[in-house]
Amino acid sequence: MSRKNLSVVNKIPKLLNSKLKNKRISKIYREFEKTLSIKENFIVAVSGGPDSLALAFLSKIYSIKNKLVSRFFIIDHKLRNESTKEAELVKKILNKFSIKAEILTWHGKKPLKNLQASARKKRYELLIAKSKKLKINNLILGHHLDDLFENFFIRIIRGSGLKGLISLNQQTTINKTNLFRPLLNQKKDELIFLSKYVYNFFVKDPSNKDEKYLRIKIRNLIKELQNNGLDKKKFLLTINNLKSSDEVVKFYANENIKKNVCFSKTRNQVIINNNFFKQPQEIIFRSFSELIRKSGKKYYSVRGRKLDRIIRKIQTNNISKLTIGGCVIEKVNQTVILSKEH
Repeated sequence: MSRKNLSVVNKIPKLLNSKLKNKRISKIYREFEKTLSIKENFIVAVSGGPDSLALAFLSKIYSIKNKLVSRFFIIDHKLRNESTKEAELVKKILNKFSIKAEILTWHGKKPLKNLQASARKKRYELLIAKSKKLKINNLILGHHLDDLFENFFIRIIRGSGLKGLISLNQQTTINKTNLFRPLLNQKKDELIFLSKYVYNFFVKDPSNKDEKYLRIKIRNLIKELQNNGLDKKKFLLTINNLKSSDEVVKFYANENIKKNVCFSKTRNQVIINNNFFKQPQEIIFRSFSELIRKSGKKYYSVRGRKLDRIIRKIQTNNISKLTIGGCVIEKVNQTVILSKEH
């Protein structure tokens, strides 16, 4: 071992380093390190489940080896009575491994419908707000291979297009914050093993067995399909092929924006010419969705059905003025003007 590598190993806390010596965990870390290419300071999202605890362990070692500052944040959604106590316990356990974490809490009234989707949105809001405050532009999330498959089926049921079907990427950007998912190649079983071996602990969320949630229904469906011969390797190949197709659509959507859109900084407006809406439908949808998201300064794109209706109204001249996604849309002659809603 070189002096440089020996020096790095010596800086890794003994407890962490002793766990890393396990062959199976060492292999998981090598895959993690190969996937992650951050050379700047980063934030890590932790929930207390096996995937996020595994992420905390791997990220801490990565930050030490690469001489980076890593900040860890536990999200307490306060959706269950015991959530705050669990968050404090997770914080205490991580601290034993030289992983200092801070708890971010979702305060306020919780919605009665779409609770998991609302919780996910709030989680991103809390983490991105913290990243802005700390001036750290990189956020690491614990999505893994099983999440990729579940997300695919959920999007099919919701009638998503190509972009939605492959929406979990290893790297994306939201509001100038880079989101990394270095565990997308890792199976959940591996992450459970790591959490058990390292911490001998992880939080078991009872909602993970509650079939009133769509994600749990999908999870059980995938298990049933596996029992009947679903080959996950071939399934992953299909998803990767779709991602290649998505890159082509993304290219032409960007070209549509470059050629047919003018940005007025003085008036804070986006001016769209008529040729923009003469492209193939998917190109129109993708480029218009992106313009609305950026103009409205939203984390997420607007719902597909709403956007489809608006595009049809624009194409049939059945629009004067309306609002969507925090934006005001006006059509003047053959030009569409997009501005942020006040």
